[in-house]
Amino acid sequence: MIRVGVIGAQGRMGTEVCRAVEAAEDMELVARLDEGYDYAQLTGMQVAVDFTTPTAVMGNVKAALDMGVHVVVGTTGFDDAKLGQVREWLSGHPGLGALVAPNFGIAAVLMMRFAATAAPYFDSVEIVELHHPNKVDAPSGTARRTAEMIAAARAGRPSPDATTDALDGARGSDVHGVRVHAVRLAGLVAHQEVLLGGHGETLTLRHDSLSRESFMPGVLLGVRWVTEHPGLTVGLEGPLGLE
Repeated sequence: MIRVGVIGAQGRMGTEVCRAVEAAEDMELVARLDEGYDYAQLTGMQVAVDFTTPTAVMGNVKAALDMGVHVVVGTTGFDDAKLGQVREWLSGHPGLGALVAPNFGIAAVLMMRFAATAAPYFDSVEIVELHHPNKVDAPSGTARRTAEMIAAARAGRPSPDATTDALDGARGSDVHGVRVHAVRLAGLVAHQEVLLGGHGETLTLRHDSLSRESFMPGVLLGVRWVTEHPGLTVGLEGPLGLE
């Protein structure tokens, strides 16, 4: 039985994670933690699942590792510097694991994989991500990760773009040479399109999360994975057997 604590338990994602853990036959929910909790409350759990905010997550990760607890992180806003910091902390805790996933939707992970596979075969590629208006970061962690994977697959080859006159932000953000556009709209949950264009044809890859329940199989997979895989794992590709 895996003893799990959820940090950010009263949030939209945290609430769903608590339900999913309670329903899992091989897990026990031992703590529901929120802002202002005492780090000592991490005692007794094997895995801490963090769905908080970019400003809080690093402190939570460090506290969990210092308490001998594996971590599964769904909080967005991770860049190379933050991942490097987590690796450094893990080096002092060789038996512990940390899984940081930009997206726990299995279909979303496959979409990212398909986009990276297709990207070298097209002249142009851009990303449009669409989320609910309460999301605090833009672009999303999923879009950033997708752009990184696409840029690596294209070996840095840029898309053609003759724009010389544009309003600020009109061409989106530049993530490793890939243009990413963020939409925040009431009624949405989490959605992403990767648009690829070549000579006389286009390819659109789209993923839609219609409810937050869609992320729970990936979260539970991550909890099971991290207890047996020390060190840092980024994304669900490893747990899904895609690497």
